[in-house]
Amino acid sequence: MTQSASEIKALLASRGLRPRHRFGQNFLIDNAKVDLLLDASGAGPGDLVLEVGPGTGVLTEALVERGVEVVACELDRDLASLVRDRLGSGITMIEGDCLGPNRVLSKAVSEAIGDRPFRLISNLPYDVASSVMATLAMHWSTCIGQYVTIQKEVADRLTAEPGVKAWGPLSIHIRRTSTVRRLAVLRPGCFWPQPGVTSAMVSIEPHRPTCADAEAFARFVTQLFSNRRKQLGSTLDRAVVESLGIDAARRAETLSIEELEQLAAAVAH
Repeated sequence: MTQSASEIKALLASRGLRPRHRFGQNFLIDNAKVDLLLDASGAGPGDLVLEVGPGTGVLTEALVERGVEVVACELDRDLASLVRDRLGSGITMIEGDCLGPNRVLSKAVSEAIGDRPFRLISNLPYDVASSVMATLAMHWSTCIGQYVTIQKEVADRLTAEPGVKAWGPLSIHIRRTSTVRRLAVLRPGCFWPQPGVTSAMVSIEPHRPTCADAEAFARFVTQLFSNRRKQLGSTLDRAVVESLGIDAARRAETLSIEELEQLAAAVAH
């Protein structure tokens, strides 16, 4: 069951705690949206799930009730202790940052997951959401799906198409290997305390294996989009661009993933 705002307040008050703005703590209190996210994930008995930022354990408890094995990572040690005390041996709790150097999953999280297939199911802290989603899509072949709540602005980037402002490196890094689907839009009232932005739930499901050249391709795309409004002929070798049948007058923001892959391979050689 979802925790109501009054129940969350009582849980926090029992330990002398308050939501910490610096950790982006906005707790999901909409029961229907919790069920929507879990149903979309298909997670069930015996499945392994990574949850980043469990907060007071709204999703965590619902996952445990479904027989899911949960690895939870919480930066706020007070909340980590609260959730551990409430759910006990039903979860593996990791205290600390879910990301290590270079914005990849931390050693503790990686070791807890091991080489087993898993899903990410999280109300993701906004400051790490993009990095977590991208590193899983780009590098973790054992991640069989991501089902997350994020800022609507980020969801718009994930679902964007070439030629629009929202299309950029994040869209490309994730969509190169995965299909993104918007599940719901969440108004601020779905959370306590209410955030200052609208949120969205999305599913990210792999449609091809992770790519061996993921890092090199990411660097190429990021560099190219640093000049997204310039013509390709002024940022890349015009002859190379035109040899691929791509108009050198086009701009990076108009390119499809397939065209970007062709350019990256051509430039590398």
